[in-house]
Amino acid sequence: MITGSLVALATPMHADGAVDREAFARLLEFHIEQGSDGLVVAGTTGEASTLSFAEHCALIREAVALVRGRIPVIAGTGANATAEAVELTRGAKEAGADACLLVSPYYVKPTQEGLYRHHRTIAEAVAIPQILYNVPGRTGVDLKPETALRLAGVPHIVGLKEAAGDLDRVRHLLQVCPPDFAVYSGDDATACEAILMGAKGDISVTANVAPALMHQMCAAALAGDATTARALNARLARLHQVLFVESNPIPTKWALMHMGLMGPGIRLPLTPLDPTYHSLVADALEQAGIASC
Repeated sequence: MITGSLVALATPMHADGAVDREAFARLLEFHIEQGSDGLVVAGTTGEASTLSFAEHCALIREAVALVRGRIPVIAGTGANATAEAVELTRGAKEAGADACLLVSPYYVKPTQEGLYRHHRTIAEAVAIPQILYNVPGRTGVDLKPETALRLAGVPHIVGLKEAAGDLDRVRHLLQVCPPDFAVYSGDDATACEAILMGAKGDISVTANVAPALMHQMCAAALAGDATTARALNARLARLHQVLFVESNPIPTKWALMHMGLMGPGIRLPLTPLDPTYHSLVADALEQAGIASC
């Protein structure tokens, strides 16, 4: 079971929007050195919805090759078309990814039965560990706990990233789901408490810019050390907020540029962070003790 701080990795891009593969390689090494427990490649924060199919698969292959088994690589392979999600998931398995993260189909707003059949179809088609991803604020559809419980019994479906930001829901999921079904936080602001309740880790935006602190916080929470975990989380609390002053990953990519880890590239329809927020994000980084270049 994959546990800890799992960074939802931003995809470095040049000013013209082309993927910056040299910066991508440096970013992977940065996270390994800083203690991230796993990498989620080509997910929401990685601008998966703007990547071509070829780019998507290439990033996953490159991540697996560069990481060389030092930490798990989780491939974002969700799509709003079931057939496309199957192909992306199959490509991730062929590339050697350790697991896949599959967001609920967005925009089409399937029923709960549709969500169940979508994920079951992918799991039956590709034998790789699969983590469901519920983020209703982005997808327009809510994967209900009872549907997650049905899916927990499907072979190859091993966990759920719950990003609704509702600790009562996390508590309920932990109570009803089998012990070998991993519940992960997908909401940095509530991740510390979710892990102290029994979640297995945090698939984190904040870990992009504060990987060492997020690793330490998750490790303390997993060990049941609430005092240490909450103290570390207090240092990160401002970052949890300001990295969402505009749509993710806009503030995160600006912060990473400010830190000297990537260039300014971002793809439309996302736009660079409004200058109004530059000092806000910079101050939050400084408050967390994160130096810029």
